[in-house]
Amino acid sequence: MSFQQGLSGLDAASKSLEAIGNNVANAATVGFKQSQVQFSDIYASTLLGSGASQIGIGTQVSRVAQLFSQGNVTASDNPLDMAINGNGFFRLNNNGAISYTRNGQFLPTKEGYIISASGARLTGFLADANGVIQTGTPTDIVINKGDMAPRATDTYDLQVKLDSREDALDPADFDPTDPNTYTHATTAPVYDSLGNTHQLKTFYVKTGPNQWSVYATNDDAAVDTGSTPQGLIGTMTFSGNGGALTGTTPDPMTIPLDVTTGATTPFNVTLNPTGTQQLAGEFALSKQLPNGYASGMLVDFSVGDGGMIVGRYTNGQVQALGQVILSNFANPNGLQNLGDNQWAETADSGVPMTSTPGSSGLGSVQSSRIEESNVDLTEELVNMITAQRNYQANAQTIKTQDQIMQTLVNLR
Repeated sequence: MSFQQGLSGLDAASKSLEAIGNNVANAATVGFKQSQVQFSDIYASTLLGSGASQIGIGTQVSRVAQLFSQGNVTASDNPLDMAINGNGFFRLNNNGAISYTRNGQFLPTKEGYIISASGARLTGFLADANGVIQTGTPTDIVINKGDMAPRATDTYDLQVKLDSREDALDPADFDPTDPNTYTHATTAPVYDSLGNTHQLKTFYVKTGPNQWSVYATNDDAAVDTGSTPQGLIGTMTFSGNGGALTGTTPDPMTIPLDVTTGATTPFNVTLNPTGTQQLAGEFALSKQLPNGYASGMLVDFSVGDGGMIVGRYTNGQVQALGQVILSNFANPNGLQNLGDNQWAETADSGVPMTSTPGSSGLGSVQSSRIEESNVDLTEELVNMITAQRNYQANAQTIKTQDQIMQTLVNLR
């Protein structure tokens, strides 16, 4: 029986060396998780008794377990490289076959898909035309390389400081071409529904203590508000104690802009003067933020730490294009290893729990980073020596048994 015991020990040591060799070979493989051979003893089954005199008949491989501990996260020059810090796997689609990986080295295709080295497509959630992530069923992430549609300006946040020391003027004399007929002026670009730029100028005319009239022109032409004088869009009243804005008439002040570009006309821009003050001091522009923008072409895109894919456009805008998702399993050791740093779901692993990074116990996604193999070379080399000693010891068991058998054969 010692032959069988020694043989099983040789086989066990050989399997251990195979696992160690595989670990060492993949020490530089991104996202690799080391394997560990686990053994159990073997006892013969008998119908009669057992007890203290029973001797085992060797060892066997119980399973080869993978250790899903965190690997070191290091910097990368590829903006599409991603590392998971914590639990979870990237979800891949290979022609309908879903697999999972910790290797976050991805590249774009000419069609806009983001793929792994094996060609499997990274999945997640896509964004609509307004950059809103559409959660629900995961799909292949594809970068929309089309132009960003323009957005017409409809609000204009304008905060100024007016000089209370200025002399009052007659509003009937207002002429946008004559600086002597208004007190202060500002200029800002606004956009129509086709993305054409127009110059919106606002003029401030002090008409009395704590009273100011506001006028506007569009491309140097007075806007048509139906008021007299032409271009008047409203009045502002300020407190005599502290100079804060106390109200506007009308509220809100709306600027109708007529255009001849083929865009929607007129389009209304609501002026928001919140925070405007009248104080003894030089005129100052504190905030000037009209919304809207022209159309823009995609310049590049990047992945944020939360897995959000954001595009940058020639019009200066940034917009979400998609969202990387992660999946986790109740029993990651139950996953089937497919090679190429990929695993597949099995009955033992349980169903995948899929969500956005940082939620539902999932780790975070770090861009321009890679997760190194979790193999500790020093530990593996020590394990290799141990496995080698085990192999030699079991070989010695067989050798000793052979000598005993030879002694018995030589008895006369």
